[in-house]
Amino acid sequence: MNPTPTLFTLIAAFASAVFAALLLFPWKKGAQRWGLVDDPGHRKIHSEPIPLSGGPAILSALLLSSAVGWIYLILSSNVPLFVDLDRQFSLRATSFFATAGGAVAMTLLGIFDDRFELRPANKFLGQLAVAIAVTIAGVRFSLFDHSPVLDAAITVLWILTVTNAFNFVDNMNGLCAGLGAIAAGFIAALALLNGALMIAFSAAALAGALMGFLPSNYPRAFTFLGDSGSHLTGFLLSVLSIEPSIWPTAELSPLRFLTPLILLAVPLADLCWVVVLRTLSGKPFYIGDTNHFSHQLVRIGFSRPIAVAILWFAALAAGGTALFLSLSR
Repeated sequence: MNPTPTLFTLIAAFASAVFAALLLFPWKKGAQRWGLVDDPGHRKIHSEPIPLSGGPAILSALLLSSAVGWIYLILSSNVPLFVDLDRQFSLRATSFFATAGGAVAMTLLGIFDDRFELRPANKFLGQLAVAIAVTIAGVRFSLFDHSPVLDAAITVLWILTVTNAFNFVDNMNGLCAGLGAIAAGFIAALALLNGALMIAFSAAALAGALMGFLPSNYPRAFTFLGDSGSHLTGFLLSVLSIEPSIWPTAELSPLRFLTPLILLAVPLADLCWVVVLRTLSGKPFYIGDTNHFSHQLVRIGFSRPIAVAILWFAALAAGGTALFLSLSR
């Protein structure tokens, strides 16, 4: 059988979802054994400790699906789709391995934060180190043709911003995972439209892994993403969303930033909202509160699951807008 790019992308998403769902069980037990749990307390609605196993399970699913895909690629080396995929991988192998290494590093940083509650400055320094490392490895925006240093600086800022946006938005069951799955799904679609198979398969695998995790987290949570999962999700989306082939109007440098901004509009807007509110009230912007969009929706009368679903629909609208811009360029 000669699979089409669309079919193989769907297979990648499905396989990653199955792996994530199955791997949650051993990771939940491991999280409980190692003290990776979210205890009841201030601003918490659960009455018993919940394992923070989402991040390790999603990372494991991504690594496993990548390994299976790699083996399939080797065994199907004469199939046209895989010949094209192998060519694309050869051109961006360094970026691929840098992204994989960064994903592992961000997940480990999140695990340390989940277990030991790192000081905000230490956590930020860890995020900064990973962002700089992957940028040096070649993962970066190409907004300014004659200023690679400025491109690198914007890339580091983008990675830090998106990573923390998803870390901040992980405040209700299913919200962070759902927003991540939606964004990753649209990135996969945009990449497919432009023949960027590596990006399409990677984004589809992330979307699938998050969907495989979601039933255990929404509407009732039996496990949480934890900082490990939100860091992993935000980091991978920050990298995948700056792939030039998914941007509309690529010939107009000032507009190249538009597609990733639209794709991730909901978590980015939520981040800006709470940072401004906390700053105006004289509080440190990194101290959590209940002023996120999700909390505001609950305050006006929506249940928590409905509030999360509303923000999912907002993310679907944002992704649809980015897809429309790409189709109409």
